[in-house]
Amino acid sequence: MRAQESEAAIAPEAHPRPLTRARGAALTSRRPAAPPRPLIVKSWRRVRGRGLDPERGSDCRPVSATEVEHRRTRCGLTREALRELRCGLVPAAESAGHIVVIVDAEGRILWREGHPEVFRRADQLGFVEGASWREDEVGTNAIGTALVERIPVQVHSSEHYVRTHHNWTCAAAPVHDPRDGRLLGAADVSGPAGTVHPNTLALVRAVAGLAEARLREEHRGCLDRLRTIATPLLAKLRGPALVTDRCGWVAASTGLPPVDRVALPDRLDASRLWLPAFGPCSVEPLPEGVLLRLRDDAATTTTRVVLDDRSTSRPTLTVHRDAGSWTYHLSRRHADILVALAAQPAGRTAAELAEHLTGDRTRTVTVRAEMSRLRKKFGDLLDHRPYRFLPELDVSVLGPEP
Repeated sequence: MRAQESEAAIAPEAHPRPLTRARGAALTSRRPAAPPRPLIVKSWRRVRGRGLDPERGSDCRPVSATEVEHRRTRCGLTREALRELRCGLVPAAESAGHIVVIVDAEGRILWREGHPEVFRRADQLGFVEGASWREDEVGTNAIGTALVERIPVQVHSSEHYVRTHHNWTCAAAPVHDPRDGRLLGAADVSGPAGTVHPNTLALVRAVAGLAEARLREEHRGCLDRLRTIATPLLAKLRGPALVTDRCGWVAASTGLPPVDRVALPDRLDASRLWLPAFGPCSVEPLPEGVLLRLRDDAATTTTRVVLDDRSTSRPTLTVHRDAGSWTYHLSRRHADILVALAAQPAGRTAAELAEHLTGDRTRTVTVRAEMSRLRKKFGDLLDHRPYRFLPELDVSVLGPEP
């Protein structure tokens, strides 16, 4: 378990009275005698900065039943994934006097099941289908904070920012789309504060993982179906080509080295596009995917590369060409390497990169392995011997503000 996940669970000795004193100190900018968990302090600061009323929250009204049904159909949670969440959480919640809530990526409650008595108490709080449970609306809570932090979170009693929620305890875990990492929503178990259990968070996290595994299994089935169309189609073509799903996962290819995934733009409404490592391609739609055929007749154009390193958690690389723009989310290590190369247009050796990144010139094996991964993704942007961006590229870096 990662450190940030472990701190997201409440400590067994957490009690409402010291938590209440810590909340009161935070609201008045005083230092509490016994500060709450760093995760909670971070959330309180976010919420307080938005001016949310700590006594009542906001007056956000639930959306209509029609809108709830519409959101259910487009939230990305399939029937099988929902069955995993319900079967894994509802029986335990009912026996413990809790309810299970499933929200979409915007924090809207789409499904609610569990103990009938807790339903009545939740209704009085506005904890109903169609309601928004984002931090912006109701302050620090397991659902809203899990959606912001993208980790499982448990919030107990006075850890809630809004006073009317202090009689509750809740544990929530986000659910992501395994195809592209997109946040789909979160699963939550909530109930009266007196029924808190330190293992609830572990249960919710495990069941959310099962739902993601179910989505992953369904995606493999989709790729298998696409492969039955792609294999005979590619056999008739001349030249390199590949068939992918709409998220860029490769079902089949011909004339190309094996690759699991290519980065596609969010919208595939053009007949031509440019892909990293492959260059210009023609695009033909297929059921549940696209056929990409590599082209070698494209005119030479200026390519502008923008490294956005302003976010420590989500640095990006964006390539602008005549055929369109394309953005890729980078790992922290890959972003550091590319920023270092951008700062030295003439290039860097493996030893120089190792010294820049780790302070140890001898760690060239690690650098070469990372550069090999980068060149597989960005083959027509990067050169080697020395490592550098190709000279004809216009490369710029957007760095963090001081």
